Formats: sequence, structure tokens, C-alpha cells
Amino acid sequence: MTSALSTPPGAPGTGLAAADRAALIHPTLPAHRTDRTVLVSGSGSRVRDDRGREYLDASAVLGVTQVGHGRRELAQAAAEQMTRLDYFHTWGPISNDRAVELAARLAGLAPDPLSRVYFTSGGAEGNEIALRMARLYHYRRGEPQRTWILSRRMAYHGIGYGSGGVSGMPVYHEGFGPSLPDVHFLTPPHPYRRELFSGADVTDFCLAELRETIERIGPEKIAAMIGEPVMGGGGAIVPPGDYWPRVAELLRSYGILLVSDEVITAYGRLGHWFAAEHYGVVPDIMVTAKGITSGYVPHGAVLTTEEVAAVVTGDTGFPVGYTYTGHPTACAVALANLDIIEREKLPANAAAIGAYLGGRLAELTDLPVVGEIRQLGLMMAVELVSDRDARRPLTGGTMAVADALREQAGIILRTNPYALVINPPLVFTHEEADELVDGLRSVLGRTGPDGQVH
Repeated sequence: MTSALSTPPGAPGTGLAAADRAALIHPTLPAHRTDRTVLVSGSGSRVRDDRGREYLDASAVLGVTQVGHGRRELAQAAAEQMTRLDYFHTWGPISNDRAVELAARLAGLAPDPLSRVYFTSGGAEGNEIALRMARLYHYRRGEPQRTWILSRRMAYHGIGYGSGGVSGMPVYHEGFGPSLPDVHFLTPPHPYRRELFSGADVTDFCLAELRETIERIGPEKIAAMIGEPVMGGGGAIVPPGDYWPRVAELLRSYGILLVSDEVITAYGRLGHWFAAEHYGVVPDIMVTAKGITSGYVPHGAVLTTEEVAAVVTGDTGFPVGYTYTGHPTACAVALANLDIIEREKLPANAAAIGAYLGGRLAELTDLPVVGEIRQLGLMMAVELVSDRDARRPLTGGTMAVADALREQAGIILRTNPYALVINPPLVFTHEEADELVDGLRSVLGRTGPDGQVH
């Protein structure tokens, strides 16, 4: 197996990097950066670039590849389906066997009373549908004034004009013109940022703020609250255990729907099929994607209660459909992917390896730049700071750290401005966890408060 450092940086590749620079627009990549890592193959938790360098995928790409890279079962499922029925829509009375089978499978896996399924091509699409469902639900019940959506600062729900409109990060709003109207952002339940709560208990503060917001806007004007069970883009922010049960109880007392964005947390990542099982809170609408196919083909599923489904379909039907809703090849891959997750007991592995990796990551808190380790299942973050007592972030951000991890330690992971976000494939092993922690220590031990690696 070729080591991460077997090919020196800058060694000749295949010309793909030059072609990339000439033709491809990358999300989040500044124009001045000319470096590229062009990946060409993968197996398990490892990927390889066009120079032959191997990397440990500590992010499951974007929290997607639950079963790891290179699973032939999924390629075979796609190929076999394409030779039978490659594609058809599910508009009106038209359906296909794979969509029916997957919908029934998901309804059986999901906690009651989630029993109806709407298919999408990904998480942002799913959140767009959830927002439409929430507003249409109230409209068709005779409350058209219920249009407001509650979200949280630091939330990420996608980049559509609806899903981006309820994402609580300024980058998704600045420069894009008017966004989704009637949205209010609440304080995130981020215990590490205790300055947000004026000395109060985190959940008590958030519940008081939620109640005050509902009363100020008017409960008769609010359609839903949307939230990630664990905030992924914000840096694996794990709320206190009583947060979601108390939020759900308060919302339902006002007739406000709860939309749970489980795009990252579903399909085993937290040690359960769904985060709803971990927190004991079943939403009215649940959005899933990513791990449903482990990213082998784009797909997603929005699950609702029968009550919500009955209202939004009604006498005239749900008037929104995507071209690829219920794509039979995507559904076939999803079914094969769920088989692997179930057969290999990957939710249990996520819990076990997650606990082990969380313990190993905790050893890094002796380093001056490590402020906090957060972990639930195989969803975790390393918060980086320039001043541990003041909990100030690195003055230069985290990008240089991610670059050093990739180039010097052969580790690919995600960052936000404050933290390294770690979401490995659910097939991650103890040996790979040790390799990850050793690589992190080798880089973070040389990281200064300015975020530069020396």
C-alpha cells in the first residue's frame, strides 16, 4: 500500500490538475489557490490521487459514505437496475418497483409515526420539500398566515433559496439578494460557547428564547422549526440531552411543526438508524439523504407522518415534483446500501468506534490549540483555539491546518472556521482511528495560535 508521503508534493501527475484549474469551479475555493488534489480511486476508508498518494478519508467525504469506498455490491445493484429499468418518474399514478420497495423499507426502519416517504436527489432538495410541506400543511388546514420558519444560527440546511434561507451562516446570505422571507434565527445549543447563555443553563436559555420568540411573532403565524439533531456544518455541536425533548414539547403545545434535518445523522452515524431514536423525539417531517446510498448515486428521502402526508396530498395532490423523484436506479442502490448497513451492523460499529475514537481524541486536549473535543457516534469535532481560557478561535482560521493534515499526514477531513469536523465512514477501524489521532497530533502539535503549521 502506497504511503501518504510516497510521492513528494508537486510531483508530476496526469495533467488532471491543470485541466481542473482551467475548467472546474469548486465550492468554497478562493480564486488565488492553484493547488489541487485529484482523487481517482478509493477502497474502504482510503482514497488515492492521480500521483499515487493515499489518504485516510476521515470525513466520509461529506459525512456520506457510510459503507466506505469501492463496494462492488452497490455498483452491481446499479448496473443490474439500469439493464431492467434505468429511469422513470413517479409523477401522478406512475410508480416503479424499486421506489415502492425502498419507501416500505424506510417506513419500517423509521420510528413511529413516520410512515410516508417522498424521494429527492439530496439533502438541500429535501429541506426545500420540508419547508414547502410545512407551509402547505397549515395553508390547507385553513391557517394561511402560518408562514414563519424558526431556525438556529450556525445551522446548515443546504444552498437552495429556501434551504439556504434557513441556514444560519452569513456566507449563505451575503451578496445573494433577498432570501426566504419570514425566517427567524435562534441561539444554537452550543455548550462550549457559554458566553451565549449569560450564565444560564443552555437548555433553559434556549427554551426561554424560543418561547419569547413564538409569543413575539405570534404562534398563529409560525409554520415550523427546522433543526439538525447535531449541528454538522456548525462543527458537530451536540446539544444537551434535554434540549430536543423540551423543544419538541413546546412546539407542539403551539401547533408548530418540527422538521428534523437528518441529512448527516441518519442511517447509523450516531449509533442508531436515526438520531430521533437517540433523543427520543420523533419529528413531524424528517429529511434524510447522504448515507441513504452512501453517496454512490445522489438520492434522498423525506419522511412524514400520515397526518402531514394526508393534508399535503389532499384532494389535489402535493404540487411539487423533481425530475428524479423515486429514480429506480438510485432506489436500487439505496436498498443494497441499507442491506450492507444492516448486515454488517454498522450503527453498532459507529457507536463502538465512535466511543474509542472520542477517547483517543480527548488525549489531544494537552495541546494548546485544542479547546474542546465533541463526539456522538461517528460525528465529532476538534475545536481549535488561539487562547484556551478565552475560547478564542485561531486568528487565521483552520484552512492551513486542513491543508497540512492532507499534505503532511495524508488525512482528509472537513473544517469550518472554528473546528476540524470528523465524520469517518461507519466501517472505520480501531487501527484507522489510531492513525487519525497520530496524524492530528503530528500537525496540531506544530500549529500556532495564528493557525499556521510550523
